[in-house]
Parts: sequence; C-alpha cells; structure tokens
Amino acid sequence: MRKGVSHILKGTFLVNDDAFKNWRMILFVSSLAFVMIASSHSADKKVHKMARLNNEAKELRSEFVDGRKKLMELKKESVVELKMKEKGLSISEIPPTKIKVKSQK
Repeated sequence: MRKGVSHILKGTFLVNDDAFKNWRMILFVSSLAFVMIASSHSADKKVHKMARLNNEAKELRSEFVDGRKKLMELKKESVVELKMKEKGLSISEIPPTKIKVKSQK
C-alpha cells in the first residue's frame, strides 16, 4: 500500500517500463472528463436559451392581450360615435335600405 501511494506521489508510475498502459488510462479518463464538461456546458446553454425564450413568449403574449383589449375598446359604438363627432360627422337618423339590382337576361 505504501509503495503504491509513494509511486503515485513521486510520479514514477508514469516513467516505468509499463507506463504506456498508465498513460492510455490517463488519456482515456481525461478525454471522458473533457466530453462530460463540454456536455454540461451545452446543456447549460440550452437551459438559458429556453428560459430566455419563455420570457420572450410571456412578453409577446402580454403585448397581444393589450392590443386585443385596445381593439375591443375602439370597436365600441360609443367610441366610434365620439370619433365621428370630432370629425364633424353624426349618426344618420334614417336607417339604411337595400338596393336590389335586377340583371337583364
């Protein structure tokens, strides 16, 4: 046990005759760690992008509701009547009539 720990602390396991086996394992573990870190960063980017898109969707939904509310307010007969009075127009006292056109055959 002491011998193994002292070899690791001194680093002699990297320069021994069978060091190639140790280097392969170190490179394999290092590459796995690199892949794991890259995957973690990619997942974090996706989470941040999803949060940003959710906030943007909420803002757009809010703008849509505000616009729809303003449109409904402008479509009211009383609002249309006031706007017409501002321009000098008034509501007709005579109801509209249908005009029928007979086609000549």
